[in-house]
Amino acid sequence: MAQEEIFVIGHVNPDTDSICSAIAYARLRQLQGLESVRPARAGNLNRQTEFILQELAVPQPQLLADVVPRIRDVLSEQPPVSIAADAPLSRALELFHLHNIRLLPVVDERQRPLGMLYLKKVSERFLVPSQERELRRVYASPASICRCLKATALHAVDADRLEDLNLYVAAMSAPTFADKMHNQDMRRMVLIAADRSEILRVAVENGVRVLVVVGSLPVPEEILELARRQQVTVLSTAFDTATSTWLTRLATPVGALAQTEFASLRPQDRIEQLRAALLHSDVPGAAVLNDDGSLLAVVTKSNLLQPSRRKLILVDHNELGQAVAGADKVEILEIIDHHRLGSLQTEKPIRFINQPLGSTCTLVATLYQQAALTPEPAIAGLMLAGLLSDTVLLKSPTATAIDRDMADWLGRCSGLDPQEFGQRIFSATSAMSAYSSLEQVVLSDFKQFEAGGGRFGIGQVEVVGFHEFHSLKGELAAQLERLRQQRDLALTGLLVTDIVAGDSLLLVSHDSTLPFAMGYPQLEDGLYELKGVLSRKKQLLPHLLKVLAPPV
Repeated sequence: MAQEEIFVIGHVNPDTDSICSAIAYARLRQLQGLESVRPARAGNLNRQTEFILQELAVPQPQLLADVVPRIRDVLSEQPPVSIAADAPLSRALELFHLHNIRLLPVVDERQRPLGMLYLKKVSERFLVPSQERELRRVYASPASICRCLKATALHAVDADRLEDLNLYVAAMSAPTFADKMHNQDMRRMVLIAADRSEILRVAVENGVRVLVVVGSLPVPEEILELARRQQVTVLSTAFDTATSTWLTRLATPVGALAQTEFASLRPQDRIEQLRAALLHSDVPGAAVLNDDGSLLAVVTKSNLLQPSRRKLILVDHNELGQAVAGADKVEILEIIDHHRLGSLQTEKPIRFINQPLGSTCTLVATLYQQAALTPEPAIAGLMLAGLLSDTVLLKSPTATAIDRDMADWLGRCSGLDPQEFGQRIFSATSAMSAYSSLEQVVLSDFKQFEAGGGRFGIGQVEVVGFHEFHSLKGELAAQLERLRQQRDLALTGLLVTDIVAGDSLLLVSHDSTLPFAMGYPQLEDGLYELKGVLSRKKQLLPHLLKVLAPPV
């Protein structure tokens, strides 16, 4: 199985604190010896975060659209065992035994599966025959019989032609043999014989399809000459009669036995697709194919029991509703956060650090100090940026004394002046025109919550003055209504925060049937004034949870 991958990742629609804390914490864990860890993101970067990464020359973390377990996550690193279509069944049985497997892909010269050979079905056919006719039946060619018996072809006729033949052993006297063969069609017969010339002559004179002489016993020249005239294939093998009889029954090329309808999947397919393919079928496994159709691996029901090699460390959130898709299907190793506790559950104890600080970057910075590690200047700059962004230049009521102390320490580590750096971040990215679309304005920092059995979502954007917002208010309101209907939410809102004045406006779209009493001054329909409100988490969210809760 491939080496595990550990991703440090923030919430969907990541803000600056989410991205910067993911990068900084991944670096901390690398310095602490966790080699397989790296940062990731669960959505596109907003303009502010892009600006910060460019300023500090830090590459964007890997984008993970989801972490839903895929078939590639549970594949063995060992190459799959397969068999060529012209190989005899005896070779397939050897492979079944050597590798302790129950299915064997039959492939062409380009390693593309032609069918699947199942041990159970092969055993039922060859080891549990119900009629004498089935015991004698051999579907093979002279060439495949020759290979299976490791024989020498003394004379061969149409060696590669596959035929339905009957298997007989000449373990009797010549007269008895002649009598037994009187009504038999020997041209559809494989005969196992020794060195009894009389029997060999009768067989060849009657045009037996394949004559096998065992024990490497000599075949008289006159018999061979007669075989050439009668178009009889003559094989000489070192095996004895019993072994030759058994192996001849196993001379059928596996291509003739393989089931051509079989389950095939791609490595990028979800584990759930494998589960559906196997649990609702009597076959033990499926083929995994490369893009060119060649065989990559064979997966069985035991693969379903293997954990995904992808594991997560969550930062800046602790609710599955805000996590990357599929987070509930992989192992979560740690959570580093500064928000309220959600309902996330884990199967076993994990490291969970949650403190009421202004930003997750502040929390990560304290972990650097606790580990007696000094972050590189660029990493320190990232944590400073996340701290200043989430606390709105330390003006937010969420900002604590620890945030202020940590801003000074990170400034020294990075060589940046916190006030100047913060002003530059917000000045460069506060305009709504910096976003690619109004949809991006709403979604760049949009989070969903639950209250009273319903769901609602609030986005936030920082600006310098409300003039641009008022010019776009109508279009933003329409965007909020579309989003509310698309996601079936009771309410959608956009918190527009003036970082200079320290005030906010809240534009909302809500279901008219919902009892709603905002409690803030209403400037006009759907627009509320929030004096002194900077924090969605600490100031707006608790209020909305109370407003939207059902009456007691």
